[in-house]
Amino acid sequence: MSIIINKEELATSKLRRSALEILEAGLEAVDTEKILRKKLSVRDGFLFIKNGTDEYRAELPSPNLGEGLGGEVYFVGIGKCALDGARVIEDILGDYLTKGAVIDVKPESEFKAAFAEASAGRRKIKYFVGTHPYPSEQNILATKEILNMVENLTERDLVVCLISGGGSSLFELPIPEVDLNTIIETTKELTAKGADIYDLNKVRKTMSQVKGGKFAKLCYPAQVVSLIFSDVLGNDISIVASGPTVLNEPSEKIKNILLTSNHDALEAMKIKSEELGFNTMIETEVLSGNAKNMGRELTLRKPKPKTCILFGGETTVVLTKPASAEATAGKGGRNQTMALSALSHMPANSILICASSDGWDNTDHAGAIADQELLQKSKELNISAQEYLEKNDSYNFFKLVGGAISTGKLGSNVSDLCIMLYE
Repeated sequence: MSIIINKEELATSKLRRSALEILEAGLEAVDTEKILRKKLSVRDGFLFIKNGTDEYRAELPSPNLGEGLGGEVYFVGIGKCALDGARVIEDILGDYLTKGAVIDVKPESEFKAAFAEASAGRRKIKYFVGTHPYPSEQNILATKEILNMVENLTERDLVVCLISGGGSSLFELPIPEVDLNTIIETTKELTAKGADIYDLNKVRKTMSQVKGGKFAKLCYPAQVVSLIFSDVLGNDISIVASGPTVLNEPSEKIKNILLTSNHDALEAMKIKSEELGFNTMIETEVLSGNAKNMGRELTLRKPKPKTCILFGGETTVVLTKPASAEATAGKGGRNQTMALSALSHMPANSILICASSDGWDNTDHAGAIADQELLQKSKELNISAQEYLEKNDSYNFFKLVGGAISTGKLGSNVSDLCIMLYE
């Protein structure tokens, strides 16, 4: 079954199909369930975690050693990979797991489907649906539930965390001097100005009781092992979900492990591209800058036949105010914006795909494609790419003209993936 729901609809040419297959290979490579089953295992009372060429080992406390002797194992999942990881973690840990809680953006129905085989009375993991990209009261209530769960831990206990992108808004408890609205407005202001995730999360940490290693401190004296799915440029784990388990100073009680990043997706895409006969290079894993400028810049390259260039990273969209009070704000995301900015300048026999690895480019589109076929269709419909770009309305452009990529919300999140393919 294809990850890209509308793949057949979009694959109107051999080049388009190749580009979509390359993207799909990247999305498959960072599937949360596959990553966890590949890198985690339980043997002889230990949780083993593959960490590059090494293997980290965490002792799993047993609750059956008698009063005052045994310990307990807790699971905390935060971010857009949390729900997909929860079922796998419960399966891997089995009877060792005492209880768990996760906050994700997916609907309650997906949790029920994931745990369909477990009756409500036997489920060890509680699920909370949160809001993104801004925190809400329901996020705060869910965070408090998690904090209640890890109260009064002992040095014999183990907390296994899965930390992923989206966690900065989902996992939140403001400091007493700051209210929720202040966090929301500050986030909106910084985002509108084009602040990157580093600047944004540095500010978020100062307003939160759980970010910047503060959650790990609340778990003390328990052992904390944190599995991190990076969605940030350069894979600074202190920035992923604002680093709830990352302390400024190392601690023997805290182990943070980078489990996956866009590197894994790009490597898989490179392999697929080469299988399809393209000369392929990964240009960067840290693509950044203004989305409107970057899309245009990608089209200025001199085309080389049968070539594929891959990019990973995260651009930003600087919002402009509507031209008049009557005008409405546009809708879209950085990937659709990049594709739209490139559309009018695409060389012949080439295609650009820009897509979010979590399947949600600030809308129900994962991203979009740009090629001359789509440009010609927009002209036939008398829909101006430039006009929609100026009003920050990439979503509705692709909705009207076509070219939007649909996957639904995915259980992966390793920043954005871009493909420039030449026939």
